[in-house]
Amino acid sequence: MKLENRIEQIHPISEEAMERARERWSHVAKPLGSLGLLEDAVVKIAGIQGQEKIRISKKALVIMCADNGIVEEGVTQTGQEVTGVVTENFTKGRSCVCIMARQAGVRVVPVDIGVAGELKNRGSLYPLVERKIAWGTKNFMREPAMTREETLKAIETGIQIAEDLKRQGYDMLAVGEMGIGNTTTSAATASVLLGEDPKLMTGRGAGLSDEGLERKKKVIRQALAFHRPDPHDPVDVLSKVGGLDLAGLAGICLGGAIFHMPVVLDGFITSVAALAACGLHRGVSGCLLASHVSAEPAGRLVLERLGLKAPIDGGLCLGEGTGAMAFMPMISMAADIYQNMGTFQDIDIKEYVPLS
Repeated sequence: MKLENRIEQIHPISEEAMERARERWSHVAKPLGSLGLLEDAVVKIAGIQGQEKIRISKKALVIMCADNGIVEEGVTQTGQEVTGVVTENFTKGRSCVCIMARQAGVRVVPVDIGVAGELKNRGSLYPLVERKIAWGTKNFMREPAMTREETLKAIETGIQIAEDLKRQGYDMLAVGEMGIGNTTTSAATASVLLGEDPKLMTGRGAGLSDEGLERKKKVIRQALAFHRPDPHDPVDVLSKVGGLDLAGLAGICLGGAIFHMPVVLDGFITSVAALAACGLHRGVSGCLLASHVSAEPAGRLVLERLGLKAPIDGGLCLGEGTGAMAFMPMISMAADIYQNMGTFQDIDIKEYVPLS
């Protein structure tokens, strides 16, 4: 199906369901609004799912894994081979995010959408979803990272994965990524979509020196001047300076909006992918939940532009979906309170009322 036809399936979330959820919260036997952003998240989930009684018992974390040709320019501390090693570790459950996901009761779904090599040393705990579009992207200092067709295929791949998980009965998705060099692609993409200078968008990623950081900023600035991506065309931006993982993640965000599934963002990289998805259809923001504020310099700004507030602000910058997994137990606890805690009427106590 063409992307335009997919996007036509996106509709606003239910204001009626959200109002009923707010009304439910107002009767729960606790001070009004005392769970803060967690209450807002539950209300938004009700709107996404179109019903007051929310469902988030079956959750999945989709990790898009892909390599980036821009690593040839010395913008990373580690080599490209790390992408494949960590992706294989996901399948074995041997990564930070897998440990956190087990604690949170979330299924891990690693996706090879563009790892530069064959993944042979795999485990079976979390089977790899094989959707490789290319063996990594091109070096966007010399040529576009991807063709427009590859970019559209990656976006559609994300939508299809969201659809598959919906059919399997999953209620809620989280997104993560693995790809050496993808803070460079994300900073470049964010610079264009937000109309900001790369020096404000670019951070140290997995740990660059001062010299490495300056090189990274210079690479992005030169590449943007060379390609001149169209800020009004997210597909053009992603194809020229983005990555297969970013495009796939944008597809997951679109899929969440199409199939009425809340999508929990992780940090800077997944938020930039969401920004691209919202550029394709602004209604996508209605299905998104922020988990944490990334330690990357532009992390907070991207969330602000998405209209999202994150309940966790702890300096996290690991990626993979770890911030989203830290959020999952919090939203599960809030949902339990929302659906199962008694009301003031149940305990025969006068309700709180809003005060001016």
